[in-house]
Amino acid sequence: MDKELFCKGYTWGFFSKEGEFLTKEAEASMRRLASNGLDWICITVNAWQETFYSTKIFSLYGRTQTDEEVIHAVKMAKELGLKVCLKPMVNCLDGAWRARINFPTEEYCSYWDEWFGSYKNFMLHYAKMAERLGCEMLCTGCEMAGMDSQAARCRDMISEVRKVYTGIVMHNINHGDELRFPWLDCVDVIGISGYYPVTDENNKGIDTMRKRWQEIIKGLEVCHEKYNKPIMFAEIGVRNEQGCTMYPWDFKDRPDKPLDEQEQSDFYESAMEATWDIPWFAGYFWWDWKAVIPPIEKAKVNRDFTIYGKMAEETLKRFYTNAR
Repeated sequence: MDKELFCKGYTWGFFSKEGEFLTKEAEASMRRLASNGLDWICITVNAWQETFYSTKIFSLYGRTQTDEEVIHAVKMAKELGLKVCLKPMVNCLDGAWRARINFPTEEYCSYWDEWFGSYKNFMLHYAKMAERLGCEMLCTGCEMAGMDSQAARCRDMISEVRKVYTGIVMHNINHGDELRFPWLDCVDVIGISGYYPVTDENNKGIDTMRKRWQEIIKGLEVCHEKYNKPIMFAEIGVRNEQGCTMYPWDFKDRPDKPLDEQEQSDFYESAMEATWDIPWFAGYFWWDWKAVIPPIEKAKVNRDFTIYGKMAEETLKRFYTNAR
């Protein structure tokens, strides 16, 4: 592992409603998460655009965390002894995945210039906030293949961020995009959404997962060597539903499939086994832990990515407290 930077982390608060970060329930949620041996937390902030082809990014009453809430959440994390990655995220109100945000590139088209102007204003607002609050890391984008294909504009955006933010700059690409974007040499850490399929219909179980992770690591090493940057899983996780390790990125419930805490736990176990001691690997922000969690007696029937109250929570704690 990269001992100078190794994030025993988790992502917290994604898609929280306005006001939730300020509640006692949110404080209890973060405390429970931190008790698993974390030393980092990734706090998300949601912004929006109307469609995947819109050029304006905006806050939305009721669905964007206010600055007051973000400040409160960062301070809560600091009081718990956690380092903070602030992760501003753009989403589309039409339901399109943010990776689909894209525009024509003909010289006479101004769409990308307009969009990047809006995106830079959005990112610089939170970069300044991250600097004031002492956030140790800032994520400058998440799974945005359309944006990331605009190399010159992305380099300019990172340069502008560095004028106001002096911490670690991390950029989050999707798995499969490890070698696509040459401008990634200008960030400090390359974050990858590590939703790699590690089983299939005929090959299942933790031994299969272990073999598959070894193949994945070879690809990650090529990425590290190409850019000469530390690699981390800026997102990684899987739901506790049978078969989910064949498609870890999928957030849709399949009621016909039984719950399977063991499969979820094995995904955690095999992923951390494979990456824990790699010198160029910089850790994890597992996906995701809600700002408001249900009573513990209801935790196990939740089919979401959260590991609260499930076998995988104990697996994570074992690794994060070095009790493995």
